Formats: sequence, C-alpha cells, structure tokens
Amino acid sequence: MLFKPDSTDDEKRTAPRKRSLLSRLLGRMVSLLITLVILGGLGYLGWLAFQPKQNGGGGRGAGGRPDLPVPVLAATPHVQNVPVYLDGVGSVRALNTVTVRSQVDGKLIAVNFVEGQDVKKGDVLGEIDPAIYQAQYDQAVATKAKDEALLANQKIDLARYEQLAASNAGSKQQADTQRALVAQQQAIIKADQAQIDNMRATLGYTKIVAPISGRAGLRQVDQGNIIHASDTTGLVILTQLQPIAVWFSLPQQQIMRVNAAAAKGQLAVDVFGNDGVTVIDTGKLTGIDNQVDPTTGTLKLKAEFPNASYQLWPGQFVNVRLKVETLPQAIVVPTSAVQRGPAGTFSYVIGEGDIVTAKPVTVTQQNEHEAVIASGLTTSDRVVTTGFANLADGSKVVVGKDDGPPAADLAPRKRSRNPDGKRGAQGDSQSKDQSKDGKQDGQGGNGEHRGRREHSEGDQKGQTGPAPAPAAGGEQSGGAPKAQP
Repeated sequence: MLFKPDSTDDEKRTAPRKRSLLSRLLGRMVSLLITLVILGGLGYLGWLAFQPKQNGGGGRGAGGRPDLPVPVLAATPHVQNVPVYLDGVGSVRALNTVTVRSQVDGKLIAVNFVEGQDVKKGDVLGEIDPAIYQAQYDQAVATKAKDEALLANQKIDLARYEQLAASNAGSKQQADTQRALVAQQQAIIKADQAQIDNMRATLGYTKIVAPISGRAGLRQVDQGNIIHASDTTGLVILTQLQPIAVWFSLPQQQIMRVNAAAAKGQLAVDVFGNDGVTVIDTGKLTGIDNQVDPTTGTLKLKAEFPNASYQLWPGQFVNVRLKVETLPQAIVVPTSAVQRGPAGTFSYVIGEGDIVTAKPVTVTQQNEHEAVIASGLTTSDRVVTTGFANLADGSKVVVGKDDGPPAADLAPRKRSRNPDGKRGAQGDSQSKDQSKDGKQDGQGGNGEHRGRREHSEGDQKGQTGPAPAPAAGGEQSGGAPKAQP
C-alpha cells in the first residue's frame, strides 16, 4: 500500500545533522582565531625582546639617542723639547778580553789569584819553576865576564904592538891584526850582553803577570801542572768590566742620520734594564762600522759605558737607544689623541658648545705615551683622548675628570644578568654568593643561576618561557588543543 511520508519525520532527522555541522564549523573558526591570537602575541613578544639588541642595550651605542652627549676625556697640547732616539738591540762585551798564557814551559808552582777577583795590571797571577832559566841566565853572565877578560888582554897586546910599530921595532901588520882582534872581541861582548838580556827576560816570564786591569775568570790550570807556551787554554781569562762596551745594530736606512748627528758632536747612548723602561746606564758612541752587514741589512755601532755598579755584564743582551737630535719647542699630545682614518691621521678637537671636530694632523714621531705634532693643533686646543667608540664629527661631548690613576683589575670579573636585564659587578658578587649558598643547601650553582635567568626571561617575554603562563593566557593556550578537530 502506497502512502506519503510524513514531512515532520524528515525534518526531525535532518535537524541534528545541521546542528552538528554548524558546531564543528564554529569550533574550527574559534580554534583558528585562538591560534592567530597566540601567534600574534608571540610575534609581539619576540619583537620586544629583539628591540634591546637593535638599540645596543637600552639606547647606548650606535642606536642610542643622538641628542645625548658622549662622555670623553680631554687633554691640552703642550710645548717641550723632545729628544729623538733610534732604538736597537745589542749585546754587552768586555772592553778588553785577554787569555793569560805562559810564555815559557815549566812547572806551575804557585797561583796567586782567586777566581772572580779584580786584579790590576802588573799583578803576579802565577809562578813557574825558575831553576832552569836562572841557570841559563847565570851562564850568560859568566860568558860575558870571560869575554871581557879576554878583551882586556887583547887591548894590552894592541898597545904593545902599536909602540913597537912606532919605533920600527915591530911589524905594523902585527899591530893591525891585533887591532882587528880587539874589535872582534868587543862584538862578542855585545852578543854576550844580548844573550844576558834574553835570559833575563826568559827568567822574568816565569812570573805570569796580568797584562790589563780586570776581573779574573775561572782558573784553567791547577798548581803543580806542567804548562807550555803553546797551550791554547791559558791560565785564566781577564775581562775589563769598567768601562764596558755594547755592540748594537741599526737599520741601514738610518746611516745618513747617524753620520750627520755624529759629525756635530758626541752622541749619548742609553741602555735599558730587564723591564725595558728603566735606564740603567748612559754612555757615549765610540765607533761606527765601515760596512753594512749584507745578510741582515744593519749597521753595527759600538758604545762605551762607565758601568760603575757592574749593572752590565759581558754576553748580556740589552735594548739600546741612540739620541741623534732634539726637537726644540715641539707641540706634544698624548698618543691616544691621534687617530687614523682613511685620509690619514686626525684628532678630535673640542670646540664651542663642547662640539667635537675632526682635524687632520701631521705627526713627526710618537711613542707609547706622547706624539709630536708638526701641524694641525695649537696649545689652545683641547683634544679627546678617551671615548672614541660613540664619537663622530659634530657630536656633543661631556668632558670628564681623570684626577687619579685607574685601579687595575688583577683578573677579569664574572658577568651575569640581573633580574632587570643589566650586567654589573654587584650582580656578579650576588651570583657568586647565591651560588655558594646553593651548593651548601644541596643545590648546584649552575641550576640556581639557570633558574634565576629563566625567571628573568619569563618576566621579560611573558608566555614564551617555560614558566607557567598567566590565567588569561593559560585559558587560551590551554583551550586551543582541545578545540582542534
């Protein structure tokens, strides 16, 4: 049997389907909206966190406010006479060095010096057994006495022959022959005297004397040994320490400058101590080598120093400076005031209204502390010496005071971030104290520091940290996963 279905039944069946579809569509829209809100909040917080990095830490640095003055320190150029030095490296050498050797062979019977003793010229340092040389000397003296007696007899015969020849009682030839014998004997006596002088000198060589005044080194031969004139070691080495010499080198480019300065007068030379700052002795330039060393391209020079306190020792390496001239009435500024740019050297000059201007300067010479300015500055200018990091041409500055010397840190300090996002020594000390307390309570110092850092980041970034989010944010972030299909 055919019948028409009731319309109310169809409506009852389609109504729940429409309501479920609508609820799912609304749920997706709400989930999408919540997701967009969370992403927007995260982006805004990330932008806030990125701002301090762009501004260089709260307005300091290149991104800071241009109207704020830059703190600097300043100095005023002054006029003084500036010496010009040429620096070199040299070695200390004894002014005279002598290896004392024996001039005769024999047994060393006495050593009359102590190692390291200062001796004077002519002092007897050692003695050799003189018995043999004394006998040879006595023999030479006896030979001369014999020849002198023979000469006296020959002179008597010559006088007799001359008388006989004058009275024609004797031959003149016999008288001439006797006269030749007398001359011959006189020559023999002179040879005997020379032999005596030689033996006297040889006998004197048995006493080994100091040829110069100086300091004795270590003894090379002990008493009782046989020494020879051909020995290369010698008895001892003497070195002259007062005065003393220093040999040093300068680049070949300074030859003309040194020669021109040496032609005007004596040049002063300073020697520095081990610290490289203290001048331990001052002497004079005594010699310039006549050629340049082709292997190093340097010229050797020699200076002489009094060495009154024995502060210089042979073989020691030292830093040397040679004064070649003096710049009269030169303008001097601290070396830190001279800056270098693409166009050359310049200095920041503080003008009216504490506005700095970059002025080009010409530097004659400079060292670690002072620079000599040839042009560009006057004694009425004020130049910046510290604070160039944030400085530019036309910047306004505030000049600080540098009354006392800065206190040097023996070691770098540990840096940590405070809850307000700043770094400082106080936060460092608190971090160390809290770290120590945490270790005593059974907590690690790294964990406590990490927790405090996370807490500070949570305060700055809000919901992005691992800490629990606020109530409103928590409802949104917590409801989003549940609303997703």
